[in-house]
Amino acid sequence: MTSVTISSKYQVVIPKEARNQIHLKTGQKLMMVVKDGVIILVPDQPIATFRGFLKGMNITSTREKKDRM
Repeated sequence: MTSVTISSKYQVVIPKEARNQIHLKTGQKLMMVVKDGVIILVPDQPIATFRGFLKGMNITSTREKKDRM
């Protein structure tokens, strides 16, 4: 785990190892989630990047329409 420091302008530098691991690019947006005193930064990705990520998923156990309320 790497520690970071908050600057006088409340800015934080994301360490190079972390940037490379999740392939962050300059100017990329991050979503911030705060939960129970923990800050989580999640890369904001366009919906098009999710196209096909469920390909090959087994859908045989999907509920029938009559089961939905």
